[in-house]
Amino acid sequence: MIYPDTFEEKIGFKEVRALLRERCLSSLGKECIEKVHFSSDTDEVNEWLEQVREFRAIQNSGIEMPLQYFFDVREAVARLRIEGTHLDEAELFDLQRSLDTIHKLVVFLRGNKDEETEEKNDRKALRHLTDDIKTFPELVRRIGQILDKFGHMRDDASPELARIRKELAKAEGSISRTLWSILRSAQSEGLVDKDVSPTLRDGRLVIPISPALKRKIHGIVHDESATGKTVFIEPTEVVEANNHIRELEAQERQEIIRILTEFSKEVRPHIEDIVDSYSLLATIDMIRAKAELARTIGGIELEVSKKPLIDWTRAIHPLLMLSLKKQNREVVPLDIRLENNNKEAKASYGRLMIISGPNAGGKSVCLKTTGLLQYMIQCGLSVPMSERSRAGIFRHILIDIGDEQSLENDLSTYSSHLLNMKNMMRTADDRTLLLIDEFGTGTEPQIGGAIAESVLEELWKQKAFGVITTHYQNLKHFAENHEGVVNGAMLYDRHEMRPLFRLEPGRPGSSFAIEIARKIGIPERVINNASEIVGSDYIQSD
Repeated sequence: MIYPDTFEEKIGFKEVRALLRERCLSSLGKECIEKVHFSSDTDEVNEWLEQVREFRAIQNSGIEMPLQYFFDVREAVARLRIEGTHLDEAELFDLQRSLDTIHKLVVFLRGNKDEETEEKNDRKALRHLTDDIKTFPELVRRIGQILDKFGHMRDDASPELARIRKELAKAEGSISRTLWSILRSAQSEGLVDKDVSPTLRDGRLVIPISPALKRKIHGIVHDESATGKTVFIEPTEVVEANNHIRELEAQERQEIIRILTEFSKEVRPHIEDIVDSYSLLATIDMIRAKAELARTIGGIELEVSKKPLIDWTRAIHPLLMLSLKKQNREVVPLDIRLENNNKEAKASYGRLMIISGPNAGGKSVCLKTTGLLQYMIQCGLSVPMSERSRAGIFRHILIDIGDEQSLENDLSTYSSHLLNMKNMMRTADDRTLLLIDEFGTGTEPQIGGAIAESVLEELWKQKAFGVITTHYQNLKHFAENHEGVVNGAMLYDRHEMRPLFRLEPGRPGSSFAIEIARKIGIPERVINNASEIVGSDYIQSD
């Protein structure tokens, strides 16, 4: 199932995706992060998680992995398909370093072909990424004959370039000597300050001088300073020499273009394979970002089973954890189990969990934690929970999470909930995970609760899994009367009147409306009257 942006936004995965992008080394990795997607293929998910597990093992081993140069030059290389085109020096330098990184990564991950080393066996998932990757060490070596270690064209890239640069250096040296001679003479006559030296203007060597004295030195005025207090004169004696330098520079540029164009002919037959090889850099960058995020949130890589299953211990909502960490606060971990049960185990777990408890007691956090972590697992991401946890695969994750910021009226909000319910009943099966927040709200409570119970009955018949939060008593009773459905209570400290944010499976939770009303100071006669209105059975049940 393809999940829309709105789904990822509601469960918080858009923020997780942003955290991954921040940890990428390159645009290659960021592009790959955008393609991270939910999969219901168990083998694929386990392969993704194994890649992260292996990468983290390499990081923890202290072995240096070649991750220096992640440049994306695919567009520049693809441009070479047109005859006569060439890469500029900067692009060629990026190509050299990134191709070298690709080659070193392939060698690193493949290991010694003749030996079945322990390291080689520990990198199977990462090694598979290199299966169809071609490397180009000879092109890297050839670029090294053209560019120096700073990415500039080497003097000996061709005999003609060496000749031009030698002549250029000779001409520049001659001009410099002539200018210094003229400058020293002008300084001795008091025409120019003692600390003045020749400078470049428009590629020509000139002497800075006061405007009032410019007629004392014969030559061409090329420019003046922003303040107008200095003009730049090219003495007549060096005009021809400067012209010659400009000609040599033009020849130098032409020769560089010729060298680059000739080298491009060597690259052209390999364009497709070179462009394809960058998929390795992109994927490794993405896996590295996953590993870095795992370290940040204390995540682990679970081994995922084929059957739908959630059996998590000390599971933590990663975004909530990062947010509270800034406030020096900690998240209360979640223990939750959704699994096909037997009658003996009915009290402790089932396929559907009905979570109840007071407002602001953590019901929605439980639901969103379940949704986000399961989605992360099936996108191949590490999740923060105990290593004793187990996870399975769901075909669909369906949500109905209210938007507290909604400006819609109750009727349209309830209509939206009903539309979600209709879609859930149409799609749900025994490999579906349902996440429904405040089930049945948005309309008159009695009929809202009845419709919610009827929908829940249908979803139960379809053998769906799910976490459902509610205040309705009838839904709490539903769990007691249906196999595979369990209640869950958000614990509340009745003495201090504060939520504990801990989920306790096996029993329903109370909204503690009476206790909260008392604490706030509602008169006892009003509370007693309210109790009589709802009836002693309801109060006793609560």
